[in-house]
This record gives sequence, C-alpha cells and structure tokens, in this order.
Amino acid sequence: MANRINIKNRKAFHDYQVLEKYVAGLQLQGTEIKSIRQGKASLAEAYCLFIRDELYVRGMQIADYAMGSYNRHEPGRDRKLLLNRTELKKLQRKVKESGLTITALRIFLSDSGYAKLEIGLARGKKEYDKRETIRRKDTQRQMERLKKIK
Repeated sequence: MANRINIKNRKAFHDYQVLEKYVAGLQLQGTEIKSIRQGKASLAEAYCLFIRDELYVRGMQIADYAMGSYNRHEPGRDRKLLLNRTELKKLQRKVKESGLTITALRIFLSDSGYAKLEIGLARGKKEYDKRETIRRKDTQRQMERLKKIK
C-alpha cells in the first residue's frame, strides 16, 4: 500500500527547537479518517496538552468529509492521543519541570492504515535563533545552486 499522506507542521520547526520525537495514535470519530486520507487536515495551530493525565491535541483541523451523512464530525475538536503510560508520565514530568511544550509535527498513515501523529517535545526559539536558522538555510541553498552550475 503506497502511503502518501504526510501532512507537516512547518511552523513548528520555525518556532521551536524539537528535542525529542514520539509517535502517537489518534482516537478519531466518524468520518475523520476519510478526511485525513484525502489530505484535508491542518496542523498549523496544533499543540498538545494534558487533561486529567491524558494527552490531547488541540487546534488540529480536520475538514468535513464531503460524502458524509448524519455521522459527521466536529472539525476543531480536541482529539485524544494514544501513548504508553510510561511515555505519558515522562512527557508530563518534562513539561512541568523544565517549561517545555509538546507540539504536533506531522500526521501520517501507518503501514496498517491507522492515522498516527508525530509529536515533539520542544523548546521555543528566540527571535535571533530564528534569524540564524533562516540565514543558515539560505547559505546552504546558495551552495547547492553553485554546485549545480559547475
């Protein structure tokens, strides 16, 4: 099965320095998986938070499925993330202790067909860090262009 669904959150890599990555399952309802398979999901404003020792993703938008009937879903609802208890405790401890945040990085489909969300334990970048990252990418891009010309 060719897996082509790979919806990324580019803003997360611009605003945050990702320290660790985890892969979590998503608890979906109704026609949400069909919309994800069509590529109609957005992670631009998505972040994760703990509610009663469970991890939820907030701000992730999954568009309505066009062929759906009465069993439609709410596009902007909070969705529960499925992780091991040890991973949840570790993430919760790190968020409380060191002021890190958990952000959604990308949605993809696993080989078995389940929707997975890659999350990252991240630290916010300062403005000068963002400028330095942009400068580094520009110089790298110019070097590659010069290699192609020669």
